[in-house]
Amino acid sequence: MRIGFLTNVLADNGMKELLDLAKWGRENGFQDMEVGPTVELREEEIAAIREEGKIDISALIYCRNFLTDDEETARTHKANILKRIELAGKYRIPKVICSTGVSSDSFDGVCFEPERSLGKSVEFLKVMAEEAEKENVTLCIENCPLMGNIGFSPYMWEMIFDKIDSEKLKLAFDPSHFIWQIMDPYEAVLDFGHKIAHVHAKDTEILPEILKRRGILYNPRPMGNTFTGWWRYRVPGLGEINWNRLIDCLNQTGYDGTISIEHEDPVWEGNLEKVTRGIVRGRRHLEQFL
Repeated sequence: MRIGFLTNVLADNGMKELLDLAKWGRENGFQDMEVGPTVELREEEIAAIREEGKIDISALIYCRNFLTDDEETARTHKANILKRIELAGKYRIPKVICSTGVSSDSFDGVCFEPERSLGKSVEFLKVMAEEAEKENVTLCIENCPLMGNIGFSPYMWEMIFDKIDSEKLKLAFDPSHFIWQIMDPYEAVLDFGHKIAHVHAKDTEILPEILKRRGILYNPRPMGNTFTGWWRYRVPGLGEINWNRLIDCLNQTGYDGTISIEHEDPVWEGNLEKVTRGIVRGRRHLEQFL
């Protein structure tokens, strides 16, 4: 397995240029980088990185709600993800990470029923999968439910894969979302290992004192260190996930791809120096189990 990093948090803290991100990754011991939607994709820079071969681009990621009721925004998101699939094919980037979209049909003001978006989601997923097949790129569904997505659980994965028969449609597995949804990430790896083509390394910490007083429904958006919800994302090693066990499960299924550190830890945010230290700390924790 290879350890990479997702560019999002670095770009959000001022390191927005693709060549600068590649240079930082090389100098800090990373083999891959996963390029997020806020980094401008200049083709000559992609070509230069691939040709140099000192750090690889494991994936392009674009997780947005393709099924939003705002038709103009939906068209923009669809065009952007299809453009990334095309670029990945042209420059032999093996994977594109996406969400599934979620429509307003799934919300009635009281309950959330992801199945109600299945038809519309599958309709555009098939378009993406066909493009991925044409470009020889693997399209990977990320399991975060917070980015316009119904593909966040084994229950929903079964429904999606039952309706789309494509070897180019896989999973980008992020165990952190299993922790706060009270699901088992280890069992999910063993059950769906044949579908996992990419892994996000992000941890989740449960804050029991807050949980006992406020309950699972109280979970405001984190704002740096003022976070008051009952869980928060952490860099690998600072949350509930047993990374030794998780990587062993991946090994058992034959996974030999990238583990890409996705930094959303409010303790290690605030400026570029803290962010970079957090990512490197995560890398060091993972390396001991590889």
